[in-house]
Amino acid sequence: MNITEIFQSFTTQEQAVEYLEKVRWAGEPSCPYCGSLSVGRHASGDRDATRWQCRDCTRAFSVTVGTLFHGTHVPLRNWFLLLALMLNAKKSASAYQIARDLGMRRPTVWSMMRRVRTAMAADPGQEKLLHGIVEADETYVGGEPRKRNGGDDDTPNKRGRGTKKVPVNGAIERGGKVVARIADSGDLSAKGIGKFLARFVCTAGTILITDEYKGCNRVSETMLHAVITHARSYADGPIHTNTTEIFWAIIKRALYGSHHHCSRKYMPLYIAESCFKWNRRSSKTAFADRMRMFVGA
Repeated sequence: MNITEIFQSFTTQEQAVEYLEKVRWAGEPSCPYCGSLSVGRHASGDRDATRWQCRDCTRAFSVTVGTLFHGTHVPLRNWFLLLALMLNAKKSASAYQIARDLGMRRPTVWSMMRRVRTAMAADPGQEKLLHGIVEADETYVGGEPRKRNGGDDDTPNKRGRGTKKVPVNGAIERGGKVVARIADSGDLSAKGIGKFLARFVCTAGTILITDEYKGCNRVSETMLHAVITHARSYADGPIHTNTTEIFWAIIKRALYGSHHHCSRKYMPLYIAESCFKWNRRSSKTAFADRMRMFVGA
C-alpha cells in the first residue's frame, strides 16, 4: 500500500480503526488484558464506537491496546502515512523530512519513529538461525567524515579501530535475511565475533564466508569457513562478502545522508530499521504484513 492508497483509504479515524481491527483480530475480537473472546462494543455507543468492553474482566479497551499505537493521541491515519514513508525509504528518512510531509511537529514525529524502530528491533523473525551460504563481516559506523572540513589540513581521519565509531557485527544469508548488532564488547574481538555467530548462525549445513580478518579464524572450529582475501581480490567465484558490503553501505548512507548524526544510545534502533526493511524487501503485501507484526497479530 503506497502513500496515495493510504491517503485515499483512510479518510476518517473510524476507517483506520476498522482496518486495524481486521488486521489484528481477523473478525474475532479478544480482550488484550485477559484474552477472553466474550467482548462487545462499549456502552458509550455513538460517543466512541471504537471502544470495546470485556464481559469477563469488565475492562474497556480499544484495538490499539498493547500495540505500537497504544496511548497515542495522533490519528491512526498519520501513523499509517508515517509507516509507509519509513518503510518505502530504502536509505531511511529523517524526522524533519517526515514532519514536513505530514505537517506535524518534528519532536512528535521523532517520538513516533522511535516507537516504530523499537518495534522493528523486537522483530521475532530474527530469532531464526541463518543457514546455507552466510556472509559475515564487521564495520564501524558513525564518527567524523574521513577528511576534516575546512582549513589547510586535509589529513584523513583515522578509520576503524582506535576511533570513537560504533563497532557492528553482521551476518547475511545469501538470498535471505540479515542480522546486525552492535558489538557487546565495544570492540570487534575474536571472542565477541564468535558469540555473535554462535547466536545467529546455524553451524550445521552452513558455509561461512568472511574476509581475512584474523578475529574470524576461530569459527573454522565449529563450521565450514571460507575466506576471501581482499588484498588479492574482492570475489573468487561464490566466495565474497559483497552482500554484506552492500548492506553496510545502506546503513552508512542512511546515517550520513539522511540523519547526518546519530547518538550511540539510539544507534541500535537505526541498525534495526535497516535490518527490518532488508528482511522484508521482497514482500508483495509489505504494508499489511508489517502491520500484523506491529499489532502482534
